[in-house]
Amino acid sequence: MDFVTGSCETKDMEIAELMQAEDNTVVKTHGMIYSIKNMGDFGFLTLRKRDGLVQCVFNKGQSHFALEDLGVEMSIQAEGTLKKDERAPGGFEIHLLEVNILTKPKEAPAINLSKRKLGMSLETNIAQRPITLRNNRERAVFKIQEGIIRGFRDYFIKNGFTEINTPKIVANGAEGGANIFKLDYFGKKAYLAQSPQFYKQMLVGVFERVFEISHVFRAEKHNTARHLNEYMGIDMEMGFIDSFVDLMEVETGALKYTMELLKTEYAQEVKILNIPIPEIDKIPSVRFKDAKEMIAEQYNRKIKDPYDLEPEEEQLISKLFAEKYNSEFVFVTHYPVKKRPFYAMDDPEDNKYTLSFDLLFRGMEITTGGQRIDDYDTQVEKMKSKGLDPADFESYLMIHKHGMPPHGGWGIGLERLCMKLMNESNVRVASMFPRDMSRLEP
Repeated sequence: MDFVTGSCETKDMEIAELMQAEDNTVVKTHGMIYSIKNMGDFGFLTLRKRDGLVQCVFNKGQSHFALEDLGVEMSIQAEGTLKKDERAPGGFEIHLLEVNILTKPKEAPAINLSKRKLGMSLETNIAQRPITLRNNRERAVFKIQEGIIRGFRDYFIKNGFTEINTPKIVANGAEGGANIFKLDYFGKKAYLAQSPQFYKQMLVGVFERVFEISHVFRAEKHNTARHLNEYMGIDMEMGFIDSFVDLMEVETGALKYTMELLKTEYAQEVKILNIPIPEIDKIPSVRFKDAKEMIAEQYNRKIKDPYDLEPEEEQLISKLFAEKYNSEFVFVTHYPVKKRPFYAMDDPEDNKYTLSFDLLFRGMEITTGGQRIDDYDTQVEKMKSKGLDPADFESYLMIHKHGMPPHGGWGIGLERLCMKLMNESNVRVASMFPRDMSRLEP
């Protein structure tokens, strides 16, 4: 009788183990061949492993195979003598003795994947993503994304939040408007979720503090460098807040924690991508109306839209606060009622504005959040004022009817944060398989 024990240990050594191995010891590892340099009796072979690159050395007098028999993107197992060498990645290299070819590609990629930068257009890169992601720099982008998700998740859990998973096929749009994907759900109208807003509010009444990291869908009919039709949202909601400032405190803390995690646990990827990790001590906050007036005066710019921030205004606000307060982040608060959804709580001191905010980072909005309406009658009246029928939101309004604490939350776009962190100009760089108006593949 055979039994399966659940062991997940690899039979071959990974990079962390190889780095700890003694000099001149025989080691075994595996990987895919990233590059080969054949100089006759001598050569270099680089292996791509799950956690980085390993440099191997071929020596005709010692290696018991022919280098000509190997090619890029073959998967192999390798045995050799480990030699400490500070010039090599990880501070060691493997002088190969034996190689066992596990699989061979039908044909070698037309792209030189081992180049530091692939040097191709973004459209070409995306069209060939199943292969281009094998480039060391390209895949580092998505290790950074892993680090961001891990940082936020760790911070939330350490601070008493419960992770939730909410439906992505819904009966109503949480944000309203036309930017919503419609579905035929067995003869009924349904939509792809624009956000987990309704559900995370519902679950505040259950768990008090919740978060979700999941897909968000927006049927926005514009092709810009800052928009995707499917992206990853990091969403949180919390109850028993004193004001929406509590929400900004949580985001500041989560960002601090995440940036430190990237500097320590993802230092290799930070170095590959040459990412300038922002220093976060405290984040300045400015009212929407004041921010508008400040940049109008500072940059001699006329205010065109009194209800929203234009992309150029976001850039100028960030520029001003970076120069004045040495902060790459800035909260803009008290957005006009006209530009906020029906669940946003009005400012009791001025009902033209809401108790809400955006977070700008290096010239772009990455977060929207604020305090929510918790009273049933107030919520019903706000819906009606926005031209909505409360009967369409019966299940959502249950929470208001049967009691909710003061609460609020925010959502941050993972790809936008990642894009601005890398100082890239197009959000598709930070989307593994982006979905926009023209792309459904790969």
